[in-house]
Amino acid sequence: MQIPIKGVITVGIFKKKNGKNESVKEEKDVKMMILEKMNEDINGTIYDNCLLVPRFGFSIDIQIGRNEVRKLSAEESSTGESAEIRLLQVIFIIKHDDFDEPIIEPVAAQGHDLDQAIVMAVETFKGGLWHTLQQAFTKQKGLPVEVNYLMQHYDFDMYAESVVLVGDKDKQPAMLINFIKDVIPKYIGSKKYYWVRIFLARHGDKKTIEVRVNGTVCPGLAPNFVKYIDSWADNGNIVTEKQYALFIQREDDKCPFDKELVVSGSKKAIEMMENCNNPEEYKAMKEELDETIGDIALSAEIRIFIPEILARLVIGYSEGDSLFLIDGESQIEFRKTQLRSYYYMQQVVLEYLSKTPDKDKVMKIVSNSAAFREIQKAVKEGHDPKELYVPGTTYKITVDNYFVW
Repeated sequence: MQIPIKGVITVGIFKKKNGKNESVKEEKDVKMMILEKMNEDINGTIYDNCLLVPRFGFSIDIQIGRNEVRKLSAEESSTGESAEIRLLQVIFIIKHDDFDEPIIEPVAAQGHDLDQAIVMAVETFKGGLWHTLQQAFTKQKGLPVEVNYLMQHYDFDMYAESVVLVGDKDKQPAMLINFIKDVIPKYIGSKKYYWVRIFLARHGDKKTIEVRVNGTVCPGLAPNFVKYIDSWADNGNIVTEKQYALFIQREDDKCPFDKELVVSGSKKAIEMMENCNNPEEYKAMKEELDETIGDIALSAEIRIFIPEILARLVIGYSEGDSLFLIDGESQIEFRKTQLRSYYYMQQVVLEYLSKTPDKDKVMKIVSNSAAFREIQKAVKEGHDPKELYVPGTTYKITVDNYFVW
C-alpha cells in the first residue's frame, strides 16, 4: 500500500510588511467572505450561512476561532519597520448523512490583511481535506485495504493523495500515510467511513505529532513519525505537514444499532448509576437498562465502559488505544476505534462532566471501574495518579455470540 506523492499543496507564510489599520468585521461577514471564496471552485450553494454541495451530499459550516490583528515591532518585522499581520483560525465542519459524526478541520492562516488570510485558510482546506473528499466521492484512485480483527473481515478503499505543507517552500514533504500503512488497518472497524488526520509541526526543538481516527487522538500511532520529524531542518519558522486519508467500506454498514441508541442508553445508565447504593439496586439497574436498550450486549458495554471512561477523565491517568476482550482463558487485543460504541459513550460522559455533577454521585459511578480500584492501590503506595499509564481496558461480555461492532 505504498503511495507516491501525486499532489503537494505548499502554503507559504506571508512575509511581514507594513499595513494599515483594518477594522475587524463581524463574524457573520467574515464567514460569508470565506464561504464565497470556497465556492469559487466548489460550485455549491450558500444557504443559511453554510455551503451545500448537493452532488456529494455535503454541508460545510464554518466557525471563526480567531480573527485578530497582531502589531509587529520594528525588531519583529522583516522590513525593519513596524507592521501588522492578520491572524485567522477557521474551523471547517463537514457533515454528510452517511457520517455518524461530522469531520472537524481547524485551519490556522495569516496574511497582510483579512483577504490574504482568508485565501490561505481556504487553500489549506481545499488542498487537504476537501481534495481527499472529492477523490473519495468520485472514486478516483482508491487503494484496497483489508481489515481483519476478532474473526471479522472488511474490505475498504482508501483515498489519500495531497499533503499540505506550511512554512518551508523548499522542503519536500512525505506521503504521511505511508508511515502507518501497515498499522492503520488495526484501528479500523466495521463502520462505513473512517477518516485519518495526520498533523506534524516543528519549531526549533518543539515538535508536535498528532494522529486522529474519526476525530479521536490515537497516541499509539505517533511514534511512527518520530524519526521523520527529527530529520526536518530548522529554518526558524513553524513548519507543518498535514494529510487526510478517507477509508470507505465497500459493503453497507450492518450494525443493528445506531449512535442515538448508544447516546440515549448511556445517559440513562449514568442517571441510574448515580443512584445505585448496593448490589441489589445495581442488579435492578442492569435489568432495566437491558430492557430499555433492547440489546443485552450493548447494554453490557455501556455498563462496563461508562465507569471506566469516567474514571480516566476524573482521575487524569494516561491510557493507551487498546481494549482487551477476555475470551475464555485468553485476552484478544483490539483498538477502541474498532468498538463504535466507545467514543459515543465518551461524548456522553464529557457532556455529563461539563454540567459539573455532584462529586459524590460521580464517585459512585467511578467506584464501579476496575481501573479505578487498581489506581487506588497505586496511590496508597505513593504514586501520583496523573503519572500512571494504563495500556487499555480489559473487559468481558457474558452474552452468547457477542459481536464487536
